[in-house]
Amino acid sequence: MTQSLQLNGGVAVVTGAASGIGTGLARKALSLGMRVVLADVQADALNAFAATLGGEVVAVPTDVSDPDSVEALAERAYAEFGQVDLLFNNAGVMATGFSWEIEPNRWERSINVNFYGVLHGLRSFVPRLLKAGRPAHIVNTSSVGGFMASPMMAPYSVTKYAVLALTESLRGELEMLKAPVGVSLLAPGPVTSGIFNDPFGADIRPEVQQFVDYLRVLLTQHGLSPDEFAELVYAGIADGAFWIIPQPHAFDDGFRKRVEDILARRNPTAQMY
Repeated sequence: MTQSLQLNGGVAVVTGAASGIGTGLARKALSLGMRVVLADVQADALNAFAATLGGEVVAVPTDVSDPDSVEALAERAYAEFGQVDLLFNNAGVMATGFSWEIEPNRWERSINVNFYGVLHGLRSFVPRLLKAGRPAHIVNTSSVGGFMASPMMAPYSVTKYAVLALTESLRGELEMLKAPVGVSLLAPGPVTSGIFNDPFGADIRPEVQQFVDYLRVLLTQHGLSPDEFAELVYAGIADGAFWIIPQPHAFDDGFRKRVEDILARRNPTAQMY
């Protein structure tokens, strides 16, 4: 993040704002004196959440998998507030199962939301941020699973790996242009959310059900609340960190072992999150 970026009085855009991490990011932005544009495909949930908030808030139902919808979001944000200072490309979905059994439409949905949702956000907002020529910051949500693939979560891991690569490329490109736009890669560990509410396809194997039940317990017992998590995210932004990994206990040991295994050419060990 460029040192001159001021959040108080600025504008934050948050996708996936109606639940989970997005709610915490939005509330924290408001607490800092920001104006907030909330985006989510679930219009009813989005409007209900917006109604709980004080401050200057605009709710814009948005399907991040649709580039025209994201372009309309950008147009609305600038029409309402005339600027964007902080962009959270945060919307995400989960699909679980054995990779060869997950239906093509569920693969496509994961790719379209988790990866193309971020890319559409960049395509609509980055040109506007560059044209404005003022300090701004972009945070793309990947995952601990974007560094370490997990069984039964292949679509999630594949797309979150892709977000990691895209975000590193973006940072390099903006540095080449000497643009006043900072970039962060956000890699959450367990955070209380509804991402595992309905991750199944038509047929649910017992192994898949057990895996999801385990993950739900993990989120309940060890997950941070969205507001606790948001505090750590904004601290990373304030520090100008590219790698925002708020839960190192869920990342460091596993990633270190993965790197050591690769360097030693050892076969990977399955990571279970």
